[in-house]
Amino acid sequence: MKAVLTLIFIIFLGTVAMAQSPVKEIKVETITATVELNIKIEKSETLDKEVARLYMFKNFRIKKELNFTTKKNSSKLA
Repeated sequence: MKAVLTLIFIIFLGTVAMAQSPVKEIKVETITATVELNIKIEKSETLDKEVARLYMFKNFRIKKELNFTTKKNSSKLA
């Protein structure tokens, strides 16, 4: 009960304090400025045809090379 009354008292004091200070509107002068965009687009035609390979998994080549097998790697029956 004490906590509820304390909370209500704090909220009441906060609203009273906000009501005491008058809000003054500050007028701001606006300045307009023009913006010029000077963009030059150069077209470069290259005839290089490079092939990029896409693998489903990251580091596919490394994992493939690490999974090598040798002739002595196979299991033997005793």
